[in-house]
Amino acid sequence: MSATLRQVAERAGVSVRTVSNVVSGFALVAPETRTRVQAAIDELQYRPNAAARHLRGGRSGLVALAVPEIASPYFGELAGLLAEEAERRSWLTLIQQTGGNARDERALLDGVRGQVVDGVILSPWALSPGDLTRRPEAVPLVLLGEQDAGGMLDHVTVDSIAAAREATRHLIERGRTRIAAIGLQPHLENGTAARRLEGYRQALSEAGLPADPVLEIPVDRLHRRDGADALAQLLSGPVQIDAVFCFSDQLALGAMRTALQHGLTIPGDIAVVGFDDVEDGRFSTPSLTTISPDKEAIAREALACLDDRVGANGQVPARRIVVGHQLLVRDSS
Repeated sequence: MSATLRQVAERAGVSVRTVSNVVSGFALVAPETRTRVQAAIDELQYRPNAAARHLRGGRSGLVALAVPEIASPYFGELAGLLAEEAERRSWLTLIQQTGGNARDERALLDGVRGQVVDGVILSPWALSPGDLTRRPEAVPLVLLGEQDAGGMLDHVTVDSIAAAREATRHLIERGRTRIAAIGLQPHLENGTAARRLEGYRQALSEAGLPADPVLEIPVDRLHRRDGADALAQLLSGPVQIDAVFCFSDQLALGAMRTALQHGLTIPGDIAVVGFDDVEDGRFSTPSLTTISPDKEAIAREALACLDDRVGANGQVPARRIVVGHQLLVRDSS
């Protein structure tokens, strides 16, 4: 039989209400008390009763996370951080893959009505703002990425324009003048690639360098193979390049593979910058220069938005939260 709330309280030397406050993520608990209670929880292996919490507070104790690709290193790392943050708030996380297509994204939103889960965190690739807001009697929804639903829903994002401008400016400051961009995705609604392209073009313009459509390469996906094929296309084209800014680290890792297969040195012949700061890029040879979004902040802010909205029964204004990023300069540039 699992430990009870009262047993945890006795072990920690506090009241049952204090233990309940810690389990519920209530902020106004002294740090030393919280540490003592958490130690008792871990020692006794106490697990909150989700059904009882639901009966008392109208919560299921479950939150859904929907991402386009579970196998993506970026979304995998983000899902892990979101699950950890959800657990700190006494939520269990259900993870669903949408494939980034409108049918599956819409089916997911339709399927969570009726308070089966307390809320949904979604990174949409295919649904339009109208699709996202056309959800009568729906559970709370927090958006990740660039699609903001016209300011009608909570939205946690990174400033992709500023980040891409910074990445491209870094290459220019290294003396590169023929910089390609890999990662355009005109077939998607999410706007991420469009914003990164805008930042790339802004940096070129600031430096007095022309934007050349021949150097702006679209891709179907943000995978390594797409990056490898895109750089092969560039290297066989009419314009020489000395650098490439890839809209994801997976694209960049694929591009580096192609460069090495063509006998090019990195960064001597071609400098490479990615976006996402996934673990593979930290351990590649050469290690990958990249834009690192604050993934911990994304997880923390998304769950805070959801928690506030569930606690207020939806009666709070929609928020747009922009988390920080940094350029991590490594061997590839």
